[in-house]
Amino acid sequence: MFNPQLDEDGKLKHLLSIEGLPKQILHQILDTADSFAGVAEREVKKVPLLRGKTVCNIFFENSTRTRTTFEIAAKRLSADVINLNVGTSSQSKGETILDTVENLTAMHTDIFVVRHAESGAAHLIARHVQPHVHVINAGDGRHAHPTQGLLDVYTIRRHKPDMHNLKVALVGDVLHSRVARSEIHALTTLGVPEVRVIAPKTLLPEHVEKLGVQVYHDMREGLKGVDVVMMLRLQNERMTGSLLPSAQEYFKCFGLTQEKLALAKPDAIVMHPGPMNRGVEIDSSVADGSQSVILPQVTYGIAVRMAVMSILAGNG
Repeated sequence: MFNPQLDEDGKLKHLLSIEGLPKQILHQILDTADSFAGVAEREVKKVPLLRGKTVCNIFFENSTRTRTTFEIAAKRLSADVINLNVGTSSQSKGETILDTVENLTAMHTDIFVVRHAESGAAHLIARHVQPHVHVINAGDGRHAHPTQGLLDVYTIRRHKPDMHNLKVALVGDVLHSRVARSEIHALTTLGVPEVRVIAPKTLLPEHVEKLGVQVYHDMREGLKGVDVVMMLRLQNERMTGSLLPSAQEYFKCFGLTQEKLALAKPDAIVMHPGPMNRGVEIDSSVADGSQSVILPQVTYGIAVRMAVMSILAGNG
């Protein structure tokens, strides 16, 4: 079956979605990230793998962590980096996304990192770029956010190396979360035996069970005995209509507190892809507590994005 992310030799050409990627490529990315994890500890935080290459960040949606960590990752690989401010670019004058990309390709861009509100935007660009150009999806609509999914499983692997015995719970707005989709595909591909989703019925996609997850509508029941608790942001900007009675009611039923966390295993880790809504999805005492690995997620994100770019450029 044709996969637009792979070349004819089965090597990674674009990173558009975790869905459909073979397990060995996920392991290649995670193992390569291990080799970059220590770069930040050096006096000179650079390696020359992308020297002479140009990485262009095109973000049609707001972002802090993703855009910044991609920029840091590219610079640590010694690439030249362009950050396109879409609000002041020719896009605002009516230029199409493909014309924008073609013009940037004419300036000898090698890797495009694309974030867009429409699902499939990165796939569209990948279908039209020249063979030597690579595309990384930094989040498209509700569809996918593959590097976030990868950095999350990398974080889990660092803290819980035996992934074949884990129980992982994803809690919250699964319906609108591209992170949740990418994470579910990554966890199941890597052999995590039990992935749970915990959410009100209004925030779950139809037939979510077909993704190989167990569904819970009671948070206390769903958290029993889990090794990893991944909280998801309430994505109000993607909601149409009233899917929740109130933020206070949501926190009461699905917000992570110390009391609810106590139902998980004593050494369970707490994660969140950010940005966090404290007091809505997660209590500050948990977010800042000893079981939280939310800030290490951000740190590991640089290593994972370095790994993806170096593999795409042929230096895996």
